[in-house]
Amino acid sequence: MGALLKVEGPRNNFALEDAGRYVLVAGGIGITPIISMARQLQAAGTEWSLLYTGRSRATMAFLPEIVALPQDRITIHADDEANGSYPDLAAAVGTLSSDALVYACGPEPLLKAVAGAMQDEAQLRIERFKAPEKVAVAEQSESAFDVVCNSTGQRIPVAPDVSVLVALNNAGIDVPSSCAEGICGTCETRVISGDVEHRDFLLSQAEQAANKSMFVCVSRSRSAELILDL
Repeated sequence: MGALLKVEGPRNNFALEDAGRYVLVAGGIGITPIISMARQLQAAGTEWSLLYTGRSRATMAFLPEIVALPQDRITIHADDEANGSYPDLAAAVGTLSSDALVYACGPEPLLKAVAGAMQDEAQLRIERFKAPEKVAVAEQSESAFDVVCNSTGQRIPVAPDVSVLVALNNAGIDVPSSCAEGICGTCETRVISGDVEHRDFLLSQAEQAANKSMFVCVSRSRSAELILDL
C-alpha cells in the first residue's frame, strides 16, 4: 500500500495521417485496429476502401460490424470460398493516386505481399503483432560503442551483446519501451549525431537514411559514439 506508480496516457503509433484516399488491408485478427479506422473514415465522409482476408467467414473477427458498413467500400476474401486463389492485391493497392495511403495489419506474408504489390512503398503504413523472423545480414555489426546523453554528457558503454535500451536502463536512464522487437515505436529516441544501424520494422528507407531517430530496443551504432537526445 502507498506505492507510487508512474503511468502515461495511451499511445497510437498507427494513427491515420492526412490523405486524400485510404486503402485499408486486414488479415485475420489484424482487423482489430483497421475496423476503428474504417468507422472513423466513414464518419468523416472520407474516401476509403477495405480488403479483409481470413480463412473463413466463421473465424473472421468483427464480421457483423464490417457487414454493417457500406458494402460498396468493402471486399471480403475468405480462403475457403476462393478455391485457393489469393486476394487481388494488385487491384487494391497496385495503382494508387499520389495522395493515397495504405494501412495494413495482419500476418507477415500478407504484409510482404501488400508491399510487393505497391508501386510506391512510401505510401504504406503497417502495424505488426510480432517482429518478422530475423535474417542474418553480413553488414550488421555487433561491436561495442558508447552512447552519450546530450543533456548531461553522461557516457554509457554498450557491449556487443547488450541493446542500447538495456544499457541505458542499467545506467539509470529510463526510456519508455514495450515490445523490445522494433515494432511498436514506444522507445523512439531522437539522434543528435552518429551513424545508426537501423534494425527496426517501422522506419521507411528514407527515414532511416535521414538518421533523425532510432528505436533503441533493437538498433545499434556503426560509429564508435552515438549522441542521443536524452
